Amino acid sequence: MKNYMTNNSSLLESTEFLDELPLWSAPFGLKLLDCIEYKPNIKVIDIGTGNGFPLIEIAMRLGVGSYVYGIDPWEEALIRAENKIKHIGLSNIELIKGYAESIPLKDKSIDLITSNNGLNNVDDLDKVISECARIAKPGAQFIQTMNLDDTMFEFYGHFAQVLSYMHLYNEIEQMHQHIYQKRRPVEELVSIIRNNGFIIKDLEHNQFNYKFTNGTAFLNHSLIRAAFMDSWLNLIPEGKHEIIFDAIESRLNEQARLLGGLKLSIPFVLINAIKA
Repeated sequence: MKNYMTNNSSLLESTEFLDELPLWSAPFGLKLLDCIEYKPNIKVIDIGTGNGFPLIEIAMRLGVGSYVYGIDPWEEALIRAENKIKHIGLSNIELIKGYAESIPLKDKSIDLITSNNGLNNVDDLDKVISECARIAKPGAQFIQTMNLDDTMFEFYGHFAQVLSYMHLYNEIEQMHQHIYQKRRPVEELVSIIRNNGFIIKDLEHNQFNYKFTNGTAFLNHSLIRAAFMDSWLNLIPEGKHEIIFDAIESRLNEQARLLGGLKLSIPFVLINAIKA
């Protein structure tokens, strides 16, 4: 009997791994999954694999003939990904705790490289793209998503205005530098990819929105607190944290009152390339 015909009821008995896809990565990842060229018996690496999305989905869609690596330095996330892999019963995935600046794979060994909003978080983007070029076979697909530098411009506009009102001009420059380090301009990213021997096949711009009742709901959201707040606080003097964010929250709440809610834009790009 085929494995998939076996009724594995345990997949439904445990709720620990069901319905847990992070909303942040899902819109990017669904677009990425739709653009992958699914081929049999290939080797794949997913960079910045985190809790396992889209790594696990890619491995299941490719099937047992293919082998998929996932690399990330975040140990706690990899432990959770490993538990999900074991729970589902996949044997074609290998997790690597490490940095994408030094991928422990052989030259010209990979047929498909994916990164779902993962390259935003590397320390040395040029080195990572160079490593991707090293491990990619000729003709390998390199597909990634990345949110852009005007992500949540509605929030950052108020942030800058509050800093300007308090004459914190150096902090405004630090804010812009922080955005640049996390979200490179598309033209710069494309140039790095091309300079490492990849040919851009498709470059597709997309956008989704985060909508909230007001600024208070936005700032208290678990994703904002976990993924963004510390970096924002690090940009400003510690003694001014509360007064600055009180002002930002007040501005966002007034905007939401006037417009009937708060909408934050998340523009992103999908870049689909092949190794020449």
